[in-house]
Amino acid sequence: MRLTEVGLGCWQLGGDFGPVEAQQATNILEQAYESGVRFFDTADVYGDGISEKFIGKFAAQHDDIYIATKVGRDASLFPAQYTKQGVRKSIEASLQRLNVDSIDLIQLHCIPTEVLKEGEVFQWLKEFKQQGLIKHYGASVESMLEAKLCLDDADLTSLQLIINIFRQEAMTEVLDLAAKNNVGIIARLPYASGLLSGAVTAQRQFDTQDHRYYNRDGAAFHVGETFAGLPLEKALMLVEQLQCLLPESMSLAQGAIRWLLDYPQITSIITGASKPQQIAQNVLYANQQALSSELHKQLASFYHNEVSPWVRGNR
Repeated sequence: MRLTEVGLGCWQLGGDFGPVEAQQATNILEQAYESGVRFFDTADVYGDGISEKFIGKFAAQHDDIYIATKVGRDASLFPAQYTKQGVRKSIEASLQRLNVDSIDLIQLHCIPTEVLKEGEVFQWLKEFKQQGLIKHYGASVESMLEAKLCLDDADLTSLQLIINIFRQEAMTEVLDLAAKNNVGIIARLPYASGLLSGAVTAQRQFDTQDHRYYNRDGAAFHVGETFAGLPLEKALMLVEQLQCLLPESMSLAQGAIRWLLDYPQITSIITGASKPQQIAQNVLYANQQALSSELHKQLASFYHNEVSPWVRGNR
């Protein structure tokens, strides 16, 4: 698989950040395509399949895109009902919603660490690949321990991780190992739930369906998925400190995207978008000049000294 450096994360198309009309979803997908994006990442639980359905309709008109979806967080499986038959049934349901014969990339969706340790699920995915249900398989994980467990599987294609300027553990713990194993890295939450895009302020009000409202302290799922696991008040203070490190001509968003893509081990970053123009902007940032080595050193020091002590949840 060869993915575009910027992919579109499609969680928001399921309405999990607030209602999304069909035309709005279509406009976002079309703008991504027109901007050169050919990689679309979704999951069966995003809007209980709504996101996959939107992408399925879109894919019927565009045969040159890669679609990645996920399996393992549906209530029929999570947290402790994982069976070969159950996983297969979930994948078949995704195939139907996406309206495809075979899924380009299926990813285990933040399944429990113990299930990864047992390893049976990887054998099931190998069999599904041999049977043609899927073309490739990978895993979306929440911690470096889980990432390393997945890298033990020789046929793994990709790892999806939380990586951004506020979550830098993977840079030293996983990236080189993944490259050695020829496993692609998909970086999710590059903007740390909007913190690093400049879109989140102390006055910002979130829809009650938005995880930034209901999962701020990890009440619904892993706290690291929301604001990188940082308490919001502290995170906003850290954003101000970070802005002072960047050149005056560089926005937070531009720095966040360029920082990620300066690492050659990262195959693609997936950014969400609620407005079509945000996608074109992300692609523009990806094409900017690399950050200086000195700035990279400063950002690493900033993370370890100022940010890391405040991050909550497994890393």
